[in-house]
Amino acid sequence: MDSAHAALDPVAAHVTPSPEVVPLAAASPLQTRFAAVTGAGSGIGRAAAQALMQAGWQVALLGRREAMLRETAALAPERALVLPADVADEAQVSAAFDAIERRWGRLDFLFNNAGRGAPASDIDELSLETWRAVVDVNLTGSFLCARAAFGLMKRQSPRGGRIVNNGSISAHAPRPGSIAYTSTKHAITGLTKTLALDGRRHDIAAGQIDIGNAETDLTERFKQGVPQAHGGTMVEPVMDVGHAASAVLYMAGLPLSANVPFLTVMATKMPYIGRG
Repeated sequence: MDSAHAALDPVAAHVTPSPEVVPLAAASPLQTRFAAVTGAGSGIGRAAAQALMQAGWQVALLGRREAMLRETAALAPERALVLPADVADEAQVSAAFDAIERRWGRLDFLFNNAGRGAPASDIDELSLETWRAVVDVNLTGSFLCARAAFGLMKRQSPRGGRIVNNGSISAHAPRPGSIAYTSTKHAITGLTKTLALDGRRHDIAAGQIDIGNAETDLTERFKQGVPQAHGGTMVEPVMDVGHAASAVLYMAGLPLSANVPFLTVMATKMPYIGRG
């Protein structure tokens, strides 16, 4: 076992096996469902992971900061599998999904949520290093996790599963100075559509949730004012992050015969529909 895999092994990571997790041969998908959430240490990822755990799912928590993942897991530690991983690192993603397969034997749902932004700037002021860092997490990370989940869902028995990507309102309309973030979120839409098409013959459904102004640490600045398309600054309304988590839970719980390709949930009065 290489060092990357050892770091993510459930035993090496000091994850105590839950008495509720039973071998696949003795489990029914109706009894236990298995999910993975990236970016699960904070914000939307934490809220979605905890909603899934409260609904009875076993949830693998992926993210770079182990301490934050363990805070997420504290809500229902018997339902959590903590897997520290950088989604932009191919070896770490492979190791995390190998650990999921060893522990549970299958994966029913992936919420591809991990993402990052960059300071607002015109394109000529954005360094290649910053551009690549945003692309690596938001797009390449989503690709790597979707690829690993897709492969597992194809070969498991019974086969199939669901992948939901976090697209953001920025998958539809940019904020000023957001060239890297907005480009990756538009690309996520292409990833989602192709996963939905290619997944059909393997009983894999794919969808995208576009979330606007869910209240997290990252949206605190919205309360002080953020740049607008007309050149001014405006305070923007936010919504409870629990509403985004509930939407993810709804998508996750659908039978594989039904799919929500795209779902938008947003603060009602945020400047998106029409002219603001």
